[in-house]
Amino acid sequence: MILEDKNNAVGFTEELKIEDGFYLLKFQNETTEDQKIIRNIDSSFIQFHFNLKGGSKFLFNNNKYELPLNGESSLLLYNPQQDLPLNLVLEPNSWLISLVISIKKFHSLFSQEAGYITFLSADNKDKKYYKDAPISPSMAIVLNQVMNFNLTPSIKNLYFKGKAYELLSLYFNRTEDPNVEQCPFLSDEENIIKIRKAKDIVISRMAEPPSLQELSDEIGLSLKKLKEGFKQIYGDSVYSFLFDYKMEYARKLLDSGDYNVNEVGLKVGYSTASHFIAAFKKKFGTTPKKYIMSLTSNS
Repeated sequence: MILEDKNNAVGFTEELKIEDGFYLLKFQNETTEDQKIIRNIDSSFIQFHFNLKGGSKFLFNNNKYELPLNGESSLLLYNPQQDLPLNLVLEPNSWLISLVISIKKFHSLFSQEAGYITFLSADNKDKKYYKDAPISPSMAIVLNQVMNFNLTPSIKNLYFKGKAYELLSLYFNRTEDPNVEQCPFLSDEENIIKIRKAKDIVISRMAEPPSLQELSDEIGLSLKKLKEGFKQIYGDSVYSFLFDYKMEYARKLLDSGDYNVNEVGLKVGYSTASHFIAAFKKKFGTTPKKYIMSLTSNS
């Protein structure tokens, strides 16, 4: 096993083998304390780290050197001269997704395109390479889909394989952001920041979300641009996005076993249990009570 979990505090960690020499790792720290993650990764691998939410720190040389990675940023790490073990501190309320791919596998993907990928050129093939870059809106959509998927187990591996390759494609896309040409609106970085603020607002107030007009007034963007921009960046309308988020959040609360169905419904904004039950069934195809029973029977 190339990737070995050394020490993992309370939080959510998942590792998926996409193919031989290609792994996807998901790290989610929903606690109030830093989460320390250590994994062995040898020098034959290239690492892509995507900090979707919150913040993280990469430690090197026995913790003597620290490289921070803030939210909505990516980091590429490659050093053929020495192993680069993953020594990571994930801050509270942070999400990180990583792709780890062997140089052999990577070359096979880009053999015809190696000329424009700087660190694959003949001059650089034996040099270490560190690069940080912002996560584009199109990449953010894929990363959110990876973190918040809702699929039957039988197609999970196929889904993640497709998303892993899609993420690599977007990372190395020469035009940097395919959405910019299709939607000139997205070329305005200030508007993107406002749209992301809108997403944070509806999530933080999911029990009593503002109306679309109130939201557009609060972020200082027209209703039309709010609707168009949100759809472009997050792939869904504001309220469809919020519905999916609320249901995923409700499912995690039920998973914890700390709340009953009524309490969970209230936390995500349903004043009556029947409305919450109907919404949960629409999303997951089963009632909250049956979902809880399935957890008990599987444990």
